[in-house]
Amino acid sequence: MRAREVSPVEVMEAHLRRIEELNPRLNAIVTLAPDALACARRAESALMRGDAGVLHGLPLTVKDTCETRGLRATSGTRLRADFTASVDAPAVACLRAAGAIVLGKTNTSELALDYTAENPLYGRTNNPHAPERTPGGSSGGCAAAVAACLTPASLGSDLVGSIRIPAHFCGVCGLRPTTGRVPTVGHFPSTDGPFSLGASIGPLARSVSDLELLYGVLAGDETMTARAGDESMTARATSPARDDDGFDVRGWRVACYADDGIAPVTVETEQAVERAAHALARAGLDVRHERPPHVEQGQRLWLELFAPATRQMLRAEFAGREDAGGPSVRMLLERRSSAPEASLADYFRAWTERDRLRGALVEWMKETPLLVAPVGAAPAFAHGARTVSVGAQELSIFRAFSYAQTCNTYDLPAVAVPAGQTGEGLPVGVQIIGRPRAERSVLAAARIVEAALGGWQRPHMV
Repeated sequence: MRAREVSPVEVMEAHLRRIEELNPRLNAIVTLAPDALACARRAESALMRGDAGVLHGLPLTVKDTCETRGLRATSGTRLRADFTASVDAPAVACLRAAGAIVLGKTNTSELALDYTAENPLYGRTNNPHAPERTPGGSSGGCAAAVAACLTPASLGSDLVGSIRIPAHFCGVCGLRPTTGRVPTVGHFPSTDGPFSLGASIGPLARSVSDLELLYGVLAGDETMTARAGDESMTARATSPARDDDGFDVRGWRVACYADDGIAPVTVETEQAVERAAHALARAGLDVRHERPPHVEQGQRLWLELFAPATRQMLRAEFAGREDAGGPSVRMLLERRSSAPEASLADYFRAWTERDRLRGALVEWMKETPLLVAPVGAAPAFAHGARTVSVGAQELSIFRAFSYAQTCNTYDLPAVAVPAGQTGEGLPVGVQIIGRPRAERSVLAAARIVEAALGGWQRPHMV
């Protein structure tokens, strides 16, 4: 658009046509912005005057858990069916200030509670690679819309893998930044209190360079934004280990693992991790096959820290209105009503243990600053599944994605990047994980994997 090769109006109209064609089968976008085309016309006029921001005229979607001015923000629950935000969440405002146009809102699981994009208000979103399967969750509408080219990118949120798991299921890229790098005000459920230890807002896109561009805007990193928005991207394609300004991860030590001591993984998942490891080794990184310390405690600590907070949130929101909840809410309320309450002492013990183990892991990562791991045990599962199969074992859905949860427990930035497909044609992603606030390094390593393994592949139904 900046080169005047295509206009903002043409870009918007192309996406609206794509939505009209595919969204009835996907149900990824649940609310369209009525002023999207008018905004594109204004952007075109501004462009003709030479007034263009970094994201000028770019249509984007936003997860329905984030408040967006003038649009419903329901979080997929009947309790907020008629809620319309009067102001943008700060993250959305950052995107608009850079010139982006909010195209619409994407589907989620109810209150972002599970690994689907299905709720009582809007129903289920289908995976564009296999409509009988889920796109993952809770940012599943984001990932499906990006994968199917309904939107160039989307803004999601992640407390338990909710950006990276949908990216893995749909074959796109997703960044979970360190907590606090992107403001989470205006997200519902709130990310205050215990959730502030591990909740993030971040982008999903079809390429790592697009993640960099969006993250630079969201985090206010002008250097990264300028680098990612540079028109001379061909140099990076030929040398993805090195940035235009000289940042280089070659020689860095990387720990590669496909066994976290919690969940076994499928053979095809392990092969994807190996492919990513080989790509990094060929690019000059020092790859070691070893499990980082304390990752085997990640899922247990997640449950001890965040499950009590989730229980309290649900009880408060649905007090006297339990029938308004969908199946996931009712199941969690019933399960947690019979579960013994953790004491305050138990909670502080878990918090203290988490901080101690996190400190030890981050210290270990001074020598090994990058990790490569599965996003989860398996690719996208069928709608309605309660378990996933790994060899002869049946794993609960929650257990199967311990690899993603551990990053939230210890608050480590991570990028999910495509690393191949199964024999059935389902995408398989891997995680590149770094030290706190080291988003630049995980993005640099993810670029290497993307360049070597091909990145996003067009879904069958597109």
